[in-house]
Amino acid sequence: MDKQADDTLVLRELVPVDPLLPEPATPAWVWLAISGSIIAAIVLTLLLARRRKRIEDPTHARQQAYQIARDELAAGHDADPRVAATRASSSLRRYLAAAVGDPALFETHEEFVARHSALATYPETLRIATSSLFTRLAALKYGREAATSPGDPLSDARQLLEQLHQHPPA
Repeated sequence: MDKQADDTLVLRELVPVDPLLPEPATPAWVWLAISGSIIAAIVLTLLLARRRKRIEDPTHARQQAYQIARDELAAGHDADPRVAATRASSSLRRYLAAAVGDPALFETHEEFVARHSALATYPETLRIATSSLFTRLAALKYGREAATSPGDPLSDARQLLEQLHQHPPA
């Protein structure tokens, strides 16, 4: 018994821990997943940058707005002059908002006519023609003369759209 008591108090050599620990190597599939993720992130970034560059191109945005407005105005003839005037007005206002950044889409007719900076990038004659057409469209939309007004607001809007699109903004 005495011998066992002596044995417990004896300091022994430490067992090396290194052979007991697993190897710190990362499996190959982890490296493949990391490299695949990096490549996918680079490709996605390049695609988004390319798309953003194309969308931010003012010529592209102007051309796209023109196509949309032209399609809306050519969609057919409305029997009700109020509906035709509303469609013509909203199509032209959306075109102006997209093509030259004019806030006409978010303004009333009175605000648009009263604003001195309205369509400042266009020639004076074109600004007057736009203002007079918007005045006529407002009269058709909100006035009593909608039933007796001569002319087709959609064809007038198409002609004005062509004139606006022919003059690139300065």
